[in-house]
Amino acid sequence: MSKHRRVCDGRIGLAVVASVLWAVTPSAAQDGAKPAGKQIPHEIHQKSSVPGRADIPNAEVAKQLRGIAPPPIATPLEKLPLPQMRLPNGFRAEVYVSGIANARTIRLTERGTLFVSNRVLDKVYAVVDRNGKRETKVIASGLDRPNGLAFHNGTLYIAEGTRIIKFEKIEDNLDKPPQPVVVYSDLPNTSSHGWRYIGIGPDGKLYINVGAPCNICEPLQGTAQIRRLNLDGTGAEPFALGVRNSVGFDWHPANKQLYFTDNGRDWLSEDLPEDELNRVTARGQHFGFPYCHQGDFTDREMGWGRSCDEFVKPVAKLGPHSAALGMRFYTGRMFPQQYRGGIFIARHGSWNRTKKIGGDVVYAALNRDGSVRSVKPFLTGFLQNNDWIGRPVDVEVMRDGSLLVSDDFAGAVYRISYGAPRTASR
Repeated sequence: MSKHRRVCDGRIGLAVVASVLWAVTPSAAQDGAKPAGKQIPHEIHQKSSVPGRADIPNAEVAKQLRGIAPPPIATPLEKLPLPQMRLPNGFRAEVYVSGIANARTIRLTERGTLFVSNRVLDKVYAVVDRNGKRETKVIASGLDRPNGLAFHNGTLYIAEGTRIIKFEKIEDNLDKPPQPVVVYSDLPNTSSHGWRYIGIGPDGKLYINVGAPCNICEPLQGTAQIRRLNLDGTGAEPFALGVRNSVGFDWHPANKQLYFTDNGRDWLSEDLPEDELNRVTARGQHFGFPYCHQGDFTDREMGWGRSCDEFVKPVAKLGPHSAALGMRFYTGRMFPQQYRGGIFIARHGSWNRTKKIGGDVVYAALNRDGSVRSVKPFLTGFLQNNDWIGRPVDVEVMRDGSLLVSDDFAGAVYRISYGAPRTASR
C-alpha cells in the first residue's frame, strides 16, 4: 500500500442472516424473478437438461457467510466512502453523481449524457449538466431488471430480463421520453443470472449475455452464452458458448476482438474457482462451463470424462468469487502511458466467502498480442473489516480521459482523474 494514498472514512455494513442461505438456493438469493419456462427457437440453442444444485456448507460454516443485499436507498452524499478509497499516486477520486440507488451499468454519450441502470429496482436514469450543475432524471420506470445499457446513433438500448427495448432520439426528449420499442424478446426468464448486459460491437450488432439458469448444471437451451443479433432484433445467433454469467464485455480497440468477464460457480471451495477474463478469437468458441473452470480445473460434478484442453482458456484469472463485472479498455489520454490500451475491471466482491475479496477496480495490462501481462489493484478501500462500504459494478471512460465507476451499494458514480484537481459541480 506504500504506492497508494488515502483518498476516504465511515463504515456501512449490511448482512443477511445465515438462515437465508438455507431458505433459498445461492443463485436464487441474487434474483427473485419467477422462471417462466419459456421455450426458445431450437436453432439458437444447445442440448438442455434439468438444472442441478451443489451442496452448500454446513451450519457451522454458514454462520460465517453473509448474503449481500444493496441498501434500499442510496447513501447520503456526506457519507459516501471517499476517505477510504485508495488509488496509485497522482490519482484522485470525487463524486460524479450520488443518490441513485443500486447504480449499475453506466453509458456515456458523445454529448455528455450519462445513463445509469439498476438491477433490483425498475428504473433507468439520465444524468445531465444543466447550468453547471448535474441533474438526474428518471427516463424509464416499471422495467424488469433493467441492467444492460447500450447507446448508438442517438438510440438508447435497455436490456431487461426477457427483452431488449430502445428509446430513439432519447437525448432530445429527456423531459418527455418517447414510448419504448421492443427490439427483441426471445430470452428465457430465469431466476438465476436472469439479468442482462449488452453492448454494440464494431460490426454494428447487439451483443447480450444469457447466463446459466443455475449455479452448476447442464445448461438449458440457449443459456450459458453470449448471443449477438442485428439492431432490429433479427439474425440472433450464439457468439460464445460455455459462459456461466458474463456481466461485462468490451472490444479491443485495435484488433476488435471481444473480451469478457465471467463469474465462476459457487459452493465448490472458498478458493476455487477463480473468475475469468476471456477473449473470443472466433465465433462459436466454448469457454468451459459447466465442465471446466478457470481453464485448468474440471468440475467435480459435471467434469467427469472431460478435459479442460477441450475449451478456450481464460487470458487471466480474476480471483475466486470476486464477482468480476463491468470492464472497459482504456482509450483515454489523461492517465499515464502505462494505462493506455489496457483494461479496467470492476470486481463487485465476493458474497460466499468467509473472508471476502474484491470490491475494487483492477487494471489488466496487455501484451502486444492481446494476452494479459499482469492484473494489479487500481481502486481499493471498499472492503473494511470484512464488510462492504461500497461495491463497484461498471466503468466508463470519459472524453477527457477520466474514469467513471458505478457503485450499486452506495448508489453513486465516482470520477477518477489524474493530475491537478479541478473544480467539479454536483
